[in-house]
Amino acid sequence: MQSSLPEAANHAVHQTRARAARAGNCGRQRARARGAIQLIATMSDASLREFLIGEVLSFVRNACHCPGVSRIVLVGSLATPKANPKDADVLVTVADDADLTSLATAGRRLKGRAQSRNSGADIFLANPSGEYIGRICHWRECRPFVRASCDARHCGRRAFLHDDLDDVSLGSRLVREPPLELWPNVIRRVEVPADIESLLLRALVTRGVKGE
Repeated sequence: MQSSLPEAANHAVHQTRARAARAGNCGRQRARARGAIQLIATMSDASLREFLIGEVLSFVRNACHCPGVSRIVLVGSLATPKANPKDADVLVTVADDADLTSLATAGRRLKGRAQSRNSGADIFLANPSGEYIGRICHWRECRPFVRASCDARHCGRRAFLHDDLDDVSLGSRLVREPPLELWPNVIRRVEVPADIESLLLRALVTRGVKGE
């Protein structure tokens, strides 16, 4: 009996070490898995920013040719260094009598492209006096009494103007002195994130937009 005690003790030690090794391996595997998940999330955030910046660039290239458009501005979280911006927000100044049809088409494309990546986009509108007047309607058909659920104050009075001012409003200072103007001139009023500078502003300046 006594001679078997060392063998039993050794066996117990080996089992304990094996369990510890397995536990250590599991711990390392879990740590590697957490690291991989974090890396994927970081890459996803970075690629989403790049994707949205690219779509904003396409929008600006289209919207600057729309009737009555005099200024295009980037606002919201994409204009900041935020790693996972909620959406792409653009503020467009339009003439009081501008036909918004082609601008609405460009806005639907930006919104649809953003939604393909589980994100979003809004095209805010201002008049030449620097007053916020609403957003671009995202429906293809916009006229009075088409949609009972429309929350615009004057649905369809001006085609493709969604004046839901009871729900959404932009401050006068943001409208008149936005952080970053994209067209017709690039005007920076804040420190611009590096990816906005390299992927958006540089591309605009290359196409002839004046920088300040």
